[in-house]
Amino acid sequence: MSPLIEINDPAFAGANTILIDSRGGQDSYQRYLAGHLKNAIYADLDKHLAAKVTDASIGGRHPLPAVKDFAKLLGEWGITSESRVIIYDDKSGAFSAARLWWMLRSLGHMQVQVLNGGLQAANRAGVVLSTEAYTPNSVKPYHTHGDYAGTVDIEEAGTAAQDKSRIVIDVRETPRYLGQTEPIDLIAGHIPGAANLPYILNLDAEGKYLPAEILRSMYIDAIGDVKHDDVIVHCGSGVTACHTLLGMAYAGITEPKLYVGSWSEWSRRDLPMATSERY
Repeated sequence: MSPLIEINDPAFAGANTILIDSRGGQDSYQRYLAGHLKNAIYADLDKHLAAKVTDASIGGRHPLPAVKDFAKLLGEWGITSESRVIIYDDKSGAFSAARLWWMLRSLGHMQVQVLNGGLQAANRAGVVLSTEAYTPNSVKPYHTHGDYAGTVDIEEAGTAAQDKSRIVIDVRETPRYLGQTEPIDLIAGHIPGAANLPYILNLDAEGKYLPAEILRSMYIDAIGDVKHDDVIVHCGSGVTACHTLLGMAYAGITEPKLYVGSWSEWSRRDLPMATSERY
């Protein structure tokens, strides 16, 4: 199953389809009520897709929720192993939609897709939006088979960044990577040895993913001869990195891993930091 779905796909009306509107920000619920796809469940990045932050130096600004808590939430949303889950956000899929896609895939739920272009694509297609909150029929907690797969911790990320047989990709904007500005975290810069490939390069002018073959060429140029399971992707807090992981999956590169804590964790530790290009 492709990780992306277009707005005109008949799967949106499928009997087993669960549609999720996933957003972030303090006004996310108000934006959801202002207009969302009919029968879309509201999901909030901070409330539903991350654990409560007590110390960002341990896990970053958006640490993953405990699997048992996330499994309970999935059951409340009516998601079972048979569900086809379609997710979108209002940031062209670059924000919490890709994060939720990654979380589900990490737990082994492969029938999950992100709306290519997000809510903006639905607006361009003339889809009539709903302003009424949707309440799903809950089921028992989702049955999981262990912890989130495909993650690395801060120690492995730091080691891999210094290993020429591996690569750590930082998908934040280049000025943040180079330490020229830092609008969110405490210190500007990047993990020494990490390469920069901003996630925004995944998108065309309309906020849709570039064709798979173009993405694959871009990623392979960045990765080189590194084995795909030796690729680690991170961002500021493990959110927009998922956008690139989705793009990689779309391009047929399915093994890279996520460093969830990302720069928000690394920059709060007494660790080396760089402000120049990788090599």
